Amino acid sequence: MTAPFRICFVCTGNICRSPMAESVFRARLTEAGLDGLVEVDSAGTGGWHEGDGADPRTVAVLRAGGYEHAHTARQFQASWFDRLDLVIALDSGHLRELRRLAPTAQDAAKVQLLRAYGTGAATGPMAGGASGPAPASDLSDDLDVPDPYYGGFEGFEECLEMVETASEGLLAAVRATLPARTVVTARVPDHDHRRAAQEPQQPQEKESA
Repeated sequence: MTAPFRICFVCTGNICRSPMAESVFRARLTEAGLDGLVEVDSAGTGGWHEGDGADPRTVAVLRAGGYEHAHTARQFQASWFDRLDLVIALDSGHLRELRRLAPTAQDAAKVQLLRAYGTGAATGPMAGGASGPAPASDLSDDLDVPDPYYGGFEGFEECLEMVETASEGLLAAVRATLPARTVVTARVPDHDHRRAAQEPQQPQEKESA
């Protein structure tokens, strides 16, 4: 049996952006009929929120969009590179930190920016590709998914829109790496994930981002 393709989304504390990306991309995989071939999870570069659930605003935005969500925050570990095929950074700071953390050059090549897939800037999700990943120094901050933690609810809605857009390109790139015999025809989604979310009550401030 072919081992699944494994992806980890990484942000700072694993309570806002990366759990959002994990939920959205898992939904895209299910819609495409690839959920049995690709495994998705998420983590943070820091451990401030380990054991916590996602930020309540992240949960509210995901629920309004029709996404399933269950989450416990954790910190990314260098030892995980060995089992992962792709590590998706939510901003350029995460990308640089993860590439420094990578034990080998091949592991560093697994790290890509999420929004690069939305613009066509990424060379592909597999390490060791023909042209390799774009160097961190060549990647503009314009490709960041901004941290919505210290802002209002609108920032979380904007974050979700960015994640949804980039997820389409990421899905196409991942699909292209899977063996031809495992690729199935995409199923038509049974509902539209776009939404008009109502602003919930603001959560209490945490001590760290």
